[in-house]
Amino acid sequence: MLAGLGGRACAAGAGSLVCTASPGVRVFSLANTIQSNMVIQQGRPFKLWGHGPAGMQIEIRADWMRSSRKATCDAGNDWMAAIEVPMAERGKYVSHTITLISSLDTLVLSDILIGEVWLCSGQSNMDMTIKPFLPWLKGALNFEKEIAEANYPAIRLFDVRTDFKAMPEDDCQGRWKVCSPETAGDFSATAYFYARELWDRLQVPIGLVVSSVGGSSCQAWTSRETLESDSLLFYKYLYPYDTSVRSKAKLDSVVTFEKVVRPTLFYNAMIYPLRNLSIRGCIWYQGEANKDDKGMYTRLCAAMIRNWRVLFGHEDLPFYYVQVAPYTWEKNDPSAWDYATLREAQGAIRDIVKHTGMAVIMDVSEPDDIHPRNKQAVGLRLAKIALAQTYGKKNISCLGPRFEKMQVEGMVVKVSFRPGTTGAGLTTSDGAPPRNFYICGSDHVFYSAQAQIVDKQVWVTSDKVKEPVAVRYAFTNYPVTNFGNREGLPAEPFRSDAW
Repeated sequence: MLAGLGGRACAAGAGSLVCTASPGVRVFSLANTIQSNMVIQQGRPFKLWGHGPAGMQIEIRADWMRSSRKATCDAGNDWMAAIEVPMAERGKYVSHTITLISSLDTLVLSDILIGEVWLCSGQSNMDMTIKPFLPWLKGALNFEKEIAEANYPAIRLFDVRTDFKAMPEDDCQGRWKVCSPETAGDFSATAYFYARELWDRLQVPIGLVVSSVGGSSCQAWTSRETLESDSLLFYKYLYPYDTSVRSKAKLDSVVTFEKVVRPTLFYNAMIYPLRNLSIRGCIWYQGEANKDDKGMYTRLCAAMIRNWRVLFGHEDLPFYYVQVAPYTWEKNDPSAWDYATLREAQGAIRDIVKHTGMAVIMDVSEPDDIHPRNKQAVGLRLAKIALAQTYGKKNISCLGPRFEKMQVEGMVVKVSFRPGTTGAGLTTSDGAPPRNFYICGSDHVFYSAQAQIVDKQVWVTSDKVKEPVAVRYAFTNYPVTNFGNREGLPAEPFRSDAW
């Protein structure tokens, strides 16, 4: 809603201001990410920024503030101001208004909620909407029912429009949408189910900023400065493009494979423009495009996380991500394990970057479909990590069994798991013995093994291995697992060896 002053007729688009009278008069603009219907982060300063003629003063009034704030456009025609934001009251969804006033125009932002804001990024599994996008995406499980019941006006989504830029961009395109059966079908399924669980447990509004593109690589979401500062990352990812004719090609909006994996382009166009937003944390669903980079992925993704933390000015910004699901990659070989090493590289991120967590989905996947439909489980498991690690909720099991050590007694390998990951006890989802365990002897040849749960351990044996020296669990390309804890969280794939 926009009120024109002095007889001018004005209208507001997606956070910008346009006047239809007085041609030639320059008026101020507001960053496109700041719009009506948005959610702003509780308890942290909220930045508003944009452009306007040098010297123009803009007064900012929020209905929760006792006094207004003022910003002045600088010589470069930029302005910015930060206002304090209160904490949200649990169970109360108060619609707020922010009014921006200059000597020429007034811009009113309405239906603004105060709550929790999360950045959701990655490739097609994050981009996958609740409704189908055939023939590639079949939609979330029970999508018709999910959409019909998606009446959550306190959940809002801003979907960043896909774009490519060779240099960091000031702004991005998209619109804030209120979650309803009419809009939810176009929501990222993973982000929606994540938000729904947070809303249910926290009872405050949830804002989702989804910036994801199918087929995109991790290096595409990383800044040039970050890649340049690490010689290994520079020569692996940046140098090949900088010295190629591809780097001179004109960028347009057409999505091609070369552009979705090219370094920095999505960071420049779809992450950097969000830098002034206050967010609680990030969720990340990516890895398939880097399946051949397992030796470098840990280093690359860790660098990207640190890059984003600097950008958003929060060195402890929570970052929770999804381990890639079982997938055949057109290799009908149940013993192949090259893809398993990427999962291992993903898991290693937690060991070198604090305030991170990984959701495992080995039990709810479809090896013949790289886009598992059970996004409800994905969103729920990410939310459990956030609730436990970011929001400090007690009595929430957020991790499945994670390998700690093995002990050999005769022909038996006794596998123990890290404290805090076995929950209320070990079990299988189907009542059958745990599947996908393998052991080997000194010849390093792994054989499928029998496994049984004994208290908080798994005991593993094989008639073909008399003197076992190593154990592996689900360390193949596409094993769908049945082993986990009683809280329904699957065990993480692992290997005791490093061969």
